[in-house]
Amino acid sequence: MRNVCCIIMILLLMAPMAGAESKTWQISVSQFVEHPALDAVLRGFQDYMKEKKIAVDYNIHNAQANMATATQIASQIMGEKPDLILAIATPTAQSCVQALKKSPHMQKTPFLFTAVTDPLTAGLVKDLGHPGGNITGVSDLLPVDKHMEMVREFFPKLKTLGVMYNSGEANSKATVESIRAEGKKMGFEVVDATVSKSSEVYQAAKSLLGKADAIFIPTDNTVVSALESAIKVCAQNKMPLFCADVDSVARGAVAAMGFDYYRHGYQTGDMARRILEGANPGDTPVETQKELQLHLNLKYAGLMGVSVPEAILSKADKVYNK
Repeated sequence: MRNVCCIIMILLLMAPMAGAESKTWQISVSQFVEHPALDAVLRGFQDYMKEKKIAVDYNIHNAQANMATATQIASQIMGEKPDLILAIATPTAQSCVQALKKSPHMQKTPFLFTAVTDPLTAGLVKDLGHPGGNITGVSDLLPVDKHMEMVREFFPKLKTLGVMYNSGEANSKATVESIRAEGKKMGFEVVDATVSKSSEVYQAAKSLLGKADAIFIPTDNTVVSALESAIKVCAQNKMPLFCADVDSVARGAVAAMGFDYYRHGYQTGDMARRILEGANPGDTPVETQKELQLHLNLKYAGLMGVSVPEAILSKADKVYNK
């Protein structure tokens, strides 16, 4: 009789665990725009969940770089009442935070951001170590000094660096200020060209011709979504173009030293698993991806009049168009 009671007790204890394992989680995703880096983040997240056999039904929304649409999507997500919210990129994360404040019924719903450069400046959290509330995530904070050192390896006598970004993106503004500070230390000036939408990228690139020795594009979603426009201008005018995300190199940037955004999304998936298993987002520190990769595109280096030093070529993690 005692053995029977023990077996019943074990089965009762295992039942909730089995239910948790078989649960299908509802995850609502808000992505700011379609471009290779952000698409890779989502793919990495989904692959992690699939590999760990975590059943998920996704509601995936894309704002197509439109802030009004991002705001509408955030409100829609509040109505979906998911088990977890995933915001990919700063503008969508900010929109979701604002919507959460107006939705008392969602205050305890876990909210993860990813591909956000500076969660503090963006107003998403007040402390990276202890985010508080129901919010945490993975940041792609740029090691700006490393990026500028890379550009200087190509151009030791660099005098003026052009930077293109959306002045409406808080993280982009903060990144550009960091680039200015590095430029001051390294002895070059920064001239900028700002855009408010992707259709302005072509003219912004043209406006830097004759003003800069090279152009650098940070992880600005608006500019990166229309990168081909900038590449066309630079290739036609032998203006070197460098980027902060490695996915842009395959598209035509000369070089980038940055994160693998697929791995970034995969890391975000691991955080999501821990939270769905019971970890408190407010007590889960914001994470960063530490490993950097150097990618080169030799074809576009030639088109843009750039000679790739052997020292750089020898240490590249990936080289396109050898």
